Amino acid sequence: MLLLLLLLLLILMLLLMLLLLLLQRLLLLQQLQQLLLMLLLLMLLLLLLLLLLQLLLLLLQLLILLLLLLLPLLLILLLLLLLLLMLLLLLLLQLLLLQLQQLLILLLLLLLLQLLLLLLLLLPPLLLLLLLLLLVLLVLLLLLLLLLLLLLLLLLLLLLLLLILMLLLMLLLLLLRLLLLLQQLLLLLLLLLLLMLLLLLLLLLLKLLLLLQQLLLVLPLLLLPLLLILLLLLLLL
Repeated sequence: MLLLLLLLLLILMLLLMLLLLLLQRLLLLQQLQQLLLMLLLLMLLLLLLLLLLQLLLLLLQLLILLLLLLLPLLLILLLLLLLLLMLLLLLLLQLLLLQLQQLLILLLLLLLLQLLLLLLLLLPPLLLLLLLLLLVLLVLLLLLLLLLLLLLLLLLLLLLLLLILMLLLMLLLLLLRLLLLLQQLLLLLLLLLLLMLLLLLLLLLLKLLLLLQQLLLVLPLLLLPLLLILLLLLLLL
């Protein structure tokens, strides 16, 4: 992090030196106006990238919360399903008991329930445990794939940021060759725009670093349950 900040300060100093040279060799007002327009477009692009990064940070935070709340939610859902099934069975039994003519249907239903319970009792507990572990493993794998997609998107944003930096440096080099003798107001505006652009780039880099840090924090949350499930599967096998 410190090395990155030092590198950014060095880039800032180099750009300021280029601006000082630019103050001595300016030419043609129209070209400078075009340059200002290009800088404004670059700033707009950087703002859009910052917005996209903010959305990615929000998505990553939601993913972390999902990982933290997934297991309790699954347990709560299972309990709710069991309660609903019990309520439905009770209602069905009450309706059937109220109608004496449907006693045969009630007996058939009870037989079916007994058969189902017998099947559940005959089913090995290890098989049930394996099925549950496989289900949790599938969910964790899906979350891991989503995290990998976020990492790829982050790398693409980093490449785009580097490309914008290169374009900005090329633009400054072209300014040194083409611009000469211009009003001080436009020069000041150009300087302010360049400084704002540099600040946006610094902010974007910091956002990217923060996103990378959060992704690195999420990875162990996914890998640890996967390793535990694989270990349980190996022990069961």
